[in-house]
Amino acid sequence: MKILFKYIRWIAGLFFASTILAVVFYRFVPVYLTPLMIIRCVETGTLTIHHHWVPLDEMSPHMPVAVMASEDVRFLLHHGFDFDAIEKAAVHNMTNKHGRKHGASTITQQTAKNVFLWPGRSWVRKGFEVYFTALIELLWSKQRIMEVYLNSIEMGSSIYGLDACAEYNFGKTASELTRSECALIAATLPNPRKFSSKYPSAYMRKRQSRIKHEMRYIPSFPKEGEDYNPQTSSGGIYSTK
Repeated sequence: MKILFKYIRWIAGLFFASTILAVVFYRFVPVYLTPLMIIRCVETGTLTIHHHWVPLDEMSPHMPVAVMASEDVRFLLHHGFDFDAIEKAAVHNMTNKHGRKHGASTITQQTAKNVFLWPGRSWVRKGFEVYFTALIELLWSKQRIMEVYLNSIEMGSSIYGLDACAEYNFGKTASELTRSECALIAATLPNPRKFSSKYPSAYMRKRQSRIKHEMRYIPSFPKEGEDYNPQTSSGGIYSTK
């Protein structure tokens, strides 16, 4: 029994040490390959991956605002988990058992899932997601989280990250995307394999309009080291153009 506990301690210690080192490593190093990219290659039987890493300051300033409006409006305020959104989603799902289920994953949670984990809804994977989300919020800045998120998220068939999406769907670089195009890309993120920013449906256009409207009330995304005060809206700039 003592030997068993010894092995368990060693395994636990190795797990915590390796995961912390991995999160610290990706705090500074670009993420060029994720588990999801590999899984999609296996599913499709092709090695095609369209992905270009670009720094956050080489992306359209409208894109962080667009994904916050679409996915996580309180991203700059919470510490990885939006408990208000979780409560609202739980109430909705309990009272609408036969309707569309609402989720409450934050941008940090999605980043944890995209970079370190695999797709799925099991309690085991969810537990790992909570763990990595807490580590990321502790060791990364909000700017780094947004940068990794926008570089690693799936944005179409074999397309990952904003720059590849801009090239293949709009014939542009990430920095050249307009406010309207950023809103359209954000509109596809709940299901980028079903919805297309290159060939948007009427439903996508409707979501795009709603996101553009919400973007008017979200401050511009702060730069690294810049304080964000939700009361004074640091920088005093709103994405209304």
